[in-house]
Amino acid sequence: MTYLREFQVNGTTLLGAALGVALGAALNHYMINLFAPELIAAFGWEKSRFALVGTLGLATMFTVPFWGRFVDRYGARVSASIGFIAMPASFIAFSFMTGDIYQFFAITVFQNLFGVLTTTLVFTRVVIQKFDAARGMALSVLMSGPPLIGAAVVPLVGQVIDAEGWRAGYHLLAAISALGGIAAILLVGRERPKDPSPSGKKAPAITWPRFVQLVRRPAFVLMVAGMFFCNVPTVLVSSQLKLVLVESGASGQFATWIISVYAVGVIIGRFASGLALDKCSPQAVALTALGLPAVGFLILASPADQSWLLASAVLLVGLAQGAEGDIGAYVASRTFHVSHFSLVYSFLIASMGLATAVGAVLLSSTLRSTGRFDVFLLFSAGITIVGALCFFLTGRGGKQPEVAQPLEAAPSL
Repeated sequence: MTYLREFQVNGTTLLGAALGVALGAALNHYMINLFAPELIAAFGWEKSRFALVGTLGLATMFTVPFWGRFVDRYGARVSASIGFIAMPASFIAFSFMTGDIYQFFAITVFQNLFGVLTTTLVFTRVVIQKFDAARGMALSVLMSGPPLIGAAVVPLVGQVIDAEGWRAGYHLLAAISALGGIAAILLVGRERPKDPSPSGKKAPAITWPRFVQLVRRPAFVLMVAGMFFCNVPTVLVSSQLKLVLVESGASGQFATWIISVYAVGVIIGRFASGLALDKCSPQAVALTALGLPAVGFLILASPADQSWLLASAVLLVGLAQGAEGDIGAYVASRTFHVSHFSLVYSFLIASMGLATAVGAVLLSSTLRSTGRFDVFLLFSAGITIVGALCFFLTGRGGKQPEVAQPLEAAPSL
């Protein structure tokens, strides 16, 4: 099937997958900032205690591989159905809170546990089963769903909160998530994998020896390590970027403008990497795209304060941030059999979460000891290059063929 023909035939499925990723757990990425001031004001919570919500994801990180195997065995539609029952239910539960912050924490943990079934863990599987020649670009479209739909939903929910209160805002979120989930599941349709498992319905169970065989594969170790190293500096762009820019000499107003350049870089990087993955060696694309932030971090750590240099540095970081998710999913799908894709990808997701937490601890430590960002920026440059090299080493620079055999038929190491 030709490149464009894949989009013509599978466009509805891709739309459903994009809606699923955008209207599930990803909503929290945009919504917590809207609800935080309202909840703190309503219940008198301390800001320092509320900030602990950022650590709750670690409590559920170790369940992600379990869900990855669940998706492999029972498919995206069953998995997403569970996720899209849990997400609206959690939003409704938030609306009935009575003031104890531990209620908020408990609901958030529940949401983290089951909300992962509405993320890329589930819907990237849909894409790789339907797209081959255009797989990279299809993954880019999929992962562009959350920011595009989030941009439309945030103002709507914000207006409802202002007009009718935060409880009404949660009710609206529940409705949006439920309707979006139904639409996504219907559009995705039933799973018809190109390479069905021997049972014809679900992938066979993985025994402990077979699981050990999987995690001992060099490509698996390299991908998990690469994703970890590339994500340690994520804390900089997620919460510290403006502070870094001001320390580098930018004015507050100019720093705010540069952050918008970062957002543009994410979008450009996402689609550029998707096209490049379809046309070039995925390992070469990974080395180039994931190595770009190292240059940006070095510029930000240097004494240079020229406006064009600071903007260029942030743009480079944004380009890589946009490419990262596409590259991880694409390389995993080209290296491992489809019946094990979600399990492998779940370890990449867990690695990203662990790296973010480790990066936050390291940044806090260096700031306490030096009071500046430049030490962590230099460290980030080095560890980013290591991560890019890990992805490059998953192959020999050439595009790897689809692995023909599932784990059960693969030779022992």
